[in-house]
Amino acid sequence: MNDSGVQDVDVVVVGAGQAGLSAAYHLRRVGLVPGRDFVVFDHAPRPGGAWQFRWPSLTFGKVHGIHTLPGMELTGADDRRPSAEVIGEYFAAYEERFGLEVLRPVDVNAVREGEGGRLLVETSAGRWSTRALINATGTWDRPFWPRYPGQESFEGRQLHTAQYRGPQEFAGQRVLVVGGGASGTQHLMEIAPFAAETTWVTRRPPVFVDEPFDEDRGRAVVSLVEERVRQGLPPQSVVSVTGLPVTDAVRRAREQGVLDRLPMFDRITPTGAEWDDGPAVAVDVILWATGFRAAIEHLAPLKLRETGGGIRMAGTRAVRDARVHLVGYGPSASTVGANRAGRSAVREIRELLAQESALV
Repeated sequence: MNDSGVQDVDVVVVGAGQAGLSAAYHLRRVGLVPGRDFVVFDHAPRPGGAWQFRWPSLTFGKVHGIHTLPGMELTGADDRRPSAEVIGEYFAAYEERFGLEVLRPVDVNAVREGEGGRLLVETSAGRWSTRALINATGTWDRPFWPRYPGQESFEGRQLHTAQYRGPQEFAGQRVLVVGGGASGTQHLMEIAPFAAETTWVTRRPPVFVDEPFDEDRGRAVVSLVEERVRQGLPPQSVVSVTGLPVTDAVRRAREQGVLDRLPMFDRITPTGAEWDDGPAVAVDVILWATGFRAAIEHLAPLKLRETGGGIRMAGTRAVRDARVHLVGYGPSASTVGANRAGRSAVREIRELLAQESALV
């Protein structure tokens, strides 16, 4: 800690989900010491990243494509247990095994220009001066709520995926699910057996893909998402590019009519929703499965955004500030992508630190 009460480190990692833990692992692997050379902040109450907040009915067996963290496999998990428990325990064991010393709960309020070419990170645990920052805050804290005419007049319940706790609470109710992504389809398939009636609306017709998601297709998808962030545009979700995989459960739901989709309504009424060219629908609940946005407001003082609304990236590095890396953002917003991004960010940061040291 320096004379002004600011603590000095080489690297600050913000977020301890998949991307943040991967980055911390690689920082430690190149010789940086947790707590001395780098620090990891996480505002969640316990290990598990965003997974700890997922609904209990999302069991581990329903989760697709979880890639284990570097250096430690996830083995022997019971597919019937909630994914929040399985992954939370795995992340906790990972932090302990590699001595990552994650500080939580810590809120990062702002990152701004500091002194001597360093960044100043203002947190609920004091102020920290750092030579580089790895931002791994994900999206869970920024649920996206679209706005539609009449929304405030609805007399029933409105909730977002972030507030969803399971299908039982919708028993006997008429439920309108809004959103064409993976969460929307999962919610519909879970809720339908309990609800009196379900209605599904999406802005665009959903694209169901009945083919394997192999390595070549994965690279093509990542390339499309990367192109957006290279241009400084807000990243799209990976599923918006990949489409929805057709599983046995999806096939059954389509056969039963659960996944029959309607176009977006034009307005919300006190009792439901209306279309200009069609009939109204009466519902008790509107469930907004409308996704999330990147939780990066704390980076605003650095003025990293482009006119297109996003942060222009070169790999994981912010083009406007070489000291800042974003992992789990854009093309790395998947478990395997987050692992690779953590490794890539650390490689570049190591080079940056070496260059700075050579100048001293």
